[in-house]
Amino acid sequence: MLADPAFREAVSEAQGVVSHDVEVTPQGPGFTLVNDQVQRTDGLPSFAKKFAGSTTRAVQREEWADQSGGSLVIEAPGKPSDIRGAISLEPTGSGTTEVVALTVTVKVPLIGGKLEGLLADQIRAGIDVEHEVGRRWLAGER
Repeated sequence: MLADPAFREAVSEAQGVVSHDVEVTPQGPGFTLVNDQVQRTDGLPSFAKKFAGSTTRAVQREEWADQSGGSLVIEAPGKPSDIRGAISLEPTGSGTTEVVALTVTVKVPLIGGKLEGLLADQIRAGIDVEHEVGRRWLAGER
């Protein structure tokens, strides 16, 4: 499912992004994903909107070495942020849990920490949407 471009497009649509371009490339037992999105910044505090603008671009890159996990980097071109970490799939009971561990850094004096918190919240919200779309996808809703 995670290597299916149609699933990734469904997630982007459910997240309400302005636009998205999904590219999945098989690589041995794994795959590479590039999901280039333009996202709305509605609901962000004014100090964050001044930094981000009315929309912002996020390029999500995942490098899966195999079916158990890989690396994740989210780039915001032109913004002084660094978001990177790992994704893994872990068996839990009769299912599987996707674990995402990221470090979010924003290099802006005085408000960098606040922006990091906001970015982390936005990423968490996106992962929650992906989880819900995934549950429906696995139940056969497409």
